[in-house]
Amino acid sequence: MKEPKIKKFPTEIFCHPYTKHTKEAKKALDEQYCAYLKGTCKKPRKSESHIKVGVCSVGYKGFLDDYQPIIICPHRFNDTALFEAIKKQYLDSWKEPIEWVSEVNIGVGGSVDYVAIQRNKDNEITDFLCVEFQAGGTTGTPWQAVLDFKADRKFTQDSYPYGINWANEFMKTMMQQVYKKGKIIEHWQRKIVFVVQDVALTYLKQAVDTSGLRPANDNDPVHFCTFCLDWNEKTNKWELVFNEKVSTDLEGINRILSGADKDRYLTQEQFKANILKKGLSDGVFKRN
Repeated sequence: MKEPKIKKFPTEIFCHPYTKHTKEAKKALDEQYCAYLKGTCKKPRKSESHIKVGVCSVGYKGFLDDYQPIIICPHRFNDTALFEAIKKQYLDSWKEPIEWVSEVNIGVGGSVDYVAIQRNKDNEITDFLCVEFQAGGTTGTPWQAVLDFKADRKFTQDSYPYGINWANEFMKTMMQQVYKKGKIIEHWQRKIVFVVQDVALTYLKQAVDTSGLRPANDNDPVHFCTFCLDWNEKTNKWELVFNEKVSTDLEGINRILSGADKDRYLTQEQFKANILKKGLSDGVFKRN
């Protein structure tokens, strides 16, 4: 099957493409079941916590050339293919078995989503790698789209009133975590890998100073590993596919946190023109 149409509506609901109408997909919808968690979805409606939203990804265009499925639930990354890719990209020198422990306390840095570890025959940890997942988040909500889908297994429109809050999720939320946990990891002389969708890194490169990012270097404490969400015509679903890995040190993170490079700043004259334009459109200024 060719990739389904993507517009401004949910692309995956309770782990299934919106075009999948099998008994398995219907059961997941009815039981609010998440295959990645192997249990009930953890994404509740704010006003009714017993009702789960169930949206893994949504269609969005924005600064992109065309609509793409954007992951908005971190549990969407909890996929065997992703863990295998992490092992291949970062742990190729480790010996099996490689074990994964979730939600590990890192002290003043909070907790880490996953830690890959190796133990010796005396049960001592001989090596470890910290891994964090960061998904996108919405402004507004795709809930009406979910209601329409539940009613008739289809959407009533091509565009629902939600957006993607790129700045909040990837600049405010993620980068604060990157800096806070990165300092600890650097002190330990270890590495931490932040897993994001490829479009998140595309956003950062357009919005802030990412000149400190470079091809993955083992000496760097902070790594970003990106995955695409590609349609597989054999399995009839979107699947996570490794895209690239880059890294940086804390100075590189400082550059990101400081915003865009000064070469991309508006001039004062451009800013003044924006003031006049906005003032006129808002009716603040009288037109001469």
